Amino acid sequence: MDVIVDRIEGDYALVEIEKGKMCNLPIELVPDVKEGDVVTIAINKDKTKDRKKTVEELMNSVFE
Repeated sequence: MDVIVDRIEGDYALVEIEKGKMCNLPIELVPDVKEGDVVTIAINKDKTKDRKKTVEELMNSVFE
């Protein structure tokens, strides 16, 4: 999903998400963002899978 930065307000970037809907995005997630920038938000399924595997291995080592 692409969002467009409308303006910066303090610790938030006000972004247009779809059909004119606006949403606050914490500036710490995109520290160098400027008004007019397009920010892409995506789910990284490979990293999610790796993270779940790591957590599962840790849980198994703790509870065995």
